[in-house]
Amino acid sequence: MSHVPLSETRVIAQGLRAMTVADLPLIHPIELASYDHPWSIGNFADSLGAGYSMWVLEAGGDVMGYYAMMAAAGEAHLLNLTIAPDWRRHGLGRDLLAHCLARACEQQAGSVFLEVRTSNIAAISLYHSSGFVDLAVRRAYYPAGEGREDALIMKKDLSC
Repeated sequence: MSHVPLSETRVIAQGLRAMTVADLPLIHPIELASYDHPWSIGNFADSLGAGYSMWVLEAGGDVMGYYAMMAAAGEAHLLNLTIAPDWRRHGLGRDLLAHCLARACEQQAGSVFLEVRTSNIAAISLYHSSGFVDLAVRRAYYPAGEGREDALIMKKDLSC
C-alpha cells in the first residue's frame, strides 16, 4: 500500500467522493479486515440503491476509508464509518465524521444517531469527543464470536 504524507491526508476534500458500485470491490476488503461480522457487498449495494449518502476517502489510488449514512424525516443515521487498518490513528475517522455531519445538515437532519459495539472503545471515544452522547444500550444487538454483543446507541444534535 502506498502512503501519502499525513499533511496531505488532512486535506481530504480532494480525495473524498461519492461512492459508486465500482468502489465495492475496493472497500469490501477493508470491511473484511475491520470487522468480525462485516457488511456484505450486497449490504453496500442495497444502501447505494436506496440512495444513502455514501462516501469514499482515497489518496494515491488507495481507499483509506468510507462511510454510509441515511437521512429521512429530520434525522440521520450513521450506518458505517470505517478507516482502513493501515490508515487508522491519523485523524481520518474524525475528518470523515465531520463530513458526514455536514452532509446530514445539508439533508436537513436535526440530529444524527448511531449504534456502536460496546467493545469498540476507539470509536466510542471518537464519537464522544465529537459531541455525541449516550442514549441507551441495546442488548444483544450485534452478532459476536460466541453469542451477541450489546450496542451503545448514541446521538448528536446538530446546529446547522
